[in-house]
Amino acid sequence: MNAEFKTIRDIIAQARASGRTALDEAAGKALLARVGIHAPRSAVVITPEEGAGHAAKMTGPFVVKVISPEIMHKSDAGGVILNLAGPADVADAIREMSRRPKIATARVEGWLVEEMIPTGREIVIGGFRDPEFGPMLMVGLGGIFVEVLKDVSFRICPIDRRMAAEMLAELKGYALLAGVRGEAAVNEEPLIDAMLALGGPEGLLLGFADEIAEVDLNPVILSERGMMAADARFILTTETGQPEAPAPADAKVPLVEFAPLFSPETVAVLGASTKDVAIANTFIRRLKDFGYTGRIFPIHPQASEIEGLPAYPSISAAPAPVDYAYIAIGARHIPDVIAEAKGRLKIAQVISSGFGEVAEGRELQADLVARARIAGVRVIGPNCLGTYSPRGGLTFPVGAPTETGRIGIVSQSGGLSTDIIKRGQWRGLRFSGLVTIGNSADVTPHELVEFYFADPQTRAVGLYIEDIREGREFFDLLSRYPAPKPVIILKGGRSAHGRAAAASHTGALAGDDSAWDALAAQLPVALVTTIDEFIDALLALQSLELRPGRPTQEVVLFGNGGGSSVLGTDAFAQYGLNVSPFSAEAMAPLAQMDLPPGTSVVNPIDTPVRTLQEKDGWIAGDILGHVLERARPDAIALHLNLAAFVGRGSVDPIGNLFTVIENAIHEYPDIAHFVLALRTDGSAELDEKRRQYREKARLIGLPVFDEIAPMARALSIMGHLERRFAARNQTS
Repeated sequence: MNAEFKTIRDIIAQARASGRTALDEAAGKALLARVGIHAPRSAVVITPEEGAGHAAKMTGPFVVKVISPEIMHKSDAGGVILNLAGPADVADAIREMSRRPKIATARVEGWLVEEMIPTGREIVIGGFRDPEFGPMLMVGLGGIFVEVLKDVSFRICPIDRRMAAEMLAELKGYALLAGVRGEAAVNEEPLIDAMLALGGPEGLLLGFADEIAEVDLNPVILSERGMMAADARFILTTETGQPEAPAPADAKVPLVEFAPLFSPETVAVLGASTKDVAIANTFIRRLKDFGYTGRIFPIHPQASEIEGLPAYPSISAAPAPVDYAYIAIGARHIPDVIAEAKGRLKIAQVISSGFGEVAEGRELQADLVARARIAGVRVIGPNCLGTYSPRGGLTFPVGAPTETGRIGIVSQSGGLSTDIIKRGQWRGLRFSGLVTIGNSADVTPHELVEFYFADPQTRAVGLYIEDIREGREFFDLLSRYPAPKPVIILKGGRSAHGRAAAASHTGALAGDDSAWDALAAQLPVALVTTIDEFIDALLALQSLELRPGRPTQEVVLFGNGGGSSVLGTDAFAQYGLNVSPFSAEAMAPLAQMDLPPGTSVVNPIDTPVRTLQEKDGWIAGDILGHVLERARPDAIALHLNLAAFVGRGSVDPIGNLFTVIENAIHEYPDIAHFVLALRTDGSAELDEKRRQYREKARLIGLPVFDEIAPMARALSIMGHLERRFAARNQTS
């Protein structure tokens, strides 16, 4: 491919030498030929007579197109005429188009005369450079499907054959390729070959990322004669030449590099006051209340004591090197403080604002990062709230749980991080750590994700992100890390930047969140849109083991309340999960149980309170035993309306139900995920009861949700992640 790539660079260099910002169609198709994508036989001509002469040597019918660097969209200018029968028609078409107003006033370099492609299925293939993740590939059905319905699919490059097939299968109009209403299916292999030629590991989009900004093959025609590109548009980058290689960095081991952040033995605090009014004072008190066992060094230029602790004029004057510094002083002083701490400080978390989040602070932020690198200090932030690490006794929110959990969080929002910790706490979520990164001027999100991947304490990772920073490195980490963990992303600002002014169809069709959707479609990543979904998904991952060999699809819905079961079945269907009636074999033992009237066991299993009170609540164990033995579902989703149990006798079956579930989890460990929705009427009494039950559930590894629909969404995310891990395992 190296010789072909040299020819491609020559084609691009010739276009640039002519002052072009895009390849003309003939050059674009010549480029495609070098990577095995065919185009119809054609010739570039200057005069009508020359056009007729070339047409006489080819097979009609013909198409003629204008070639002009000033006409990007030929059809809009009247620069395309189709179905020309013979050479004379070709000459007449050139004369006619040359008189059209938008062409007559443009610089015309010639005319492209082509043989018409046989009719077939129209496909659009395109590519562009996402500002965060780099080269991306698009595919869609042509005609109305792309122009009106925008039926397209995206992936971040590189893709492989499996991903290309997945992209096609995602299209709403895929049935037109697979064959519908008696039409023969098209051969997808040439199309997949073309997708790989653009977006594969050795494709144009990666190999020429420094030269090609956007690509449009619109349309390519699939017919019984194979695949041909009817049109090709290549828009060139404005900056030429190979990108500068990043400065070589010392190899870092994330578990070692960030150990001082998650388990600091010494903490310096800058910004605390003798007047007890600063946020840094609050931080010191919270450290003490949280049980931090290391040494705390308040840093103050004049004070000898702050918050009952000896104070020191600088980090270099502290009695021991500092693992972690909490810095909440004036922004303009911070670069000097960091530089002065050379050799005495490992990680500085800059709480102060006034840096890159405002235009006038960008130069100051660049200076901060540059001086920190010279000093060997890693900077988190600036413009953030702090770090919460139960294992290290480090916290910024008050009353956070002290138990070390399994969920690692990276967040660009300090306020939202407090919500995640506190709301997650009441939901039963426990954390291995949470780092607020603010502007992420130095330490980037993907570096902390890599720490969590390597951290044996962490089971799953959650990110609240607005600006990913170094998106390509983030993608590479997720796609290449030997043993990644599931990642849940709550993305802020997904609609902030439009691409309405993009020069190609591909750029215009790539919505603001297309790269993020592609990320989730091809990697073990799930996107959520609310903080509740974020917590729900992480709660499921905290308790449930992913099963790539058996992705979650078939669900048994078991609970009290017929209407709730009907709505619950609809919710699962909405998220692509099946609540399917049991087979006759699975139904047989359930039908023989002689359960009280009003009980339905066809799936969903609808058991009134009277039924659940049978055998003091142990009847649920008998039902679950039969289901697990015979139906063997992927998940059992239980739902209980707590209000229905109020005033219904002395037997409270719910407590015993937790024992039943715990026993089932241990007795059938590889059969089904267990999840529970505890519904209330909103009364303080029942909400408190749910909170008590939720703590019992946490201790046995049972995630609890407030309603059936969020439970269904969380299980659908489990299924999505399981399928992505399964696909990754197949590829590797």
